[in-house]
Amino acid sequence: MLLRRLIDWTACLLLAVLTPAWAADASTAPSAAKAVGLDDRIQDVKADVIRLNRDLLILEEELLFPANTQVAVFVSMDVGKLFALESVKIKLDGKDVANYLYTPAEVQALHRGGVQRIYVGNLKAGEHELVAFFTGQGPHTRDYKRGATVKFQKGTEPKYIELRIRDSTGKLQPEFDVKVWQ
Repeated sequence: MLLRRLIDWTACLLLAVLTPAWAADASTAPSAAKAVGLDDRIQDVKADVIRLNRDLLILEEELLFPANTQVAVFVSMDVGKLFALESVKIKLDGKDVANYLYTPAEVQALHRGGVQRIYVGNLKAGEHELVAFFTGQGPHTRDYKRGATVKFQKGTEPKYIELRIRDSTGKLQPEFDVKVWQ
């Protein structure tokens, strides 16, 4: 409700600033000075709207995912020579919470050290179970589907969980593990 009011207020502000004073009187033609002044006002309003949008997004995330109930899940890869990632599916306490299909560009970004936030949600304090399923091409270009499970305790602090895909050169197999950050 508060966000809707702020967005409506922003739209009214834009209309007020973008409607020039000479628009009410059609017989008066705008001078070059008025046009330059209007351009400056428009640029100022655009900057204000961008700042307001940023503040609204931050406020929305704080309202939807307060720190005491927030849980975030990330995906990362190390090397990736033994596994070509295609998708990740996440279950939290037996419920599907995220499914993601990767493009080749996204997989390359993960290979270069990128980390993707795949899920953000709210959890009450207590014990929870996260199960992640990884699908892709394994060694010798065979279809590969593996899972990783972790039970964790959620307190009053935000919880960050990393799903890691690593190459095990000793086994010549990819390894999938889950790290709960404290």
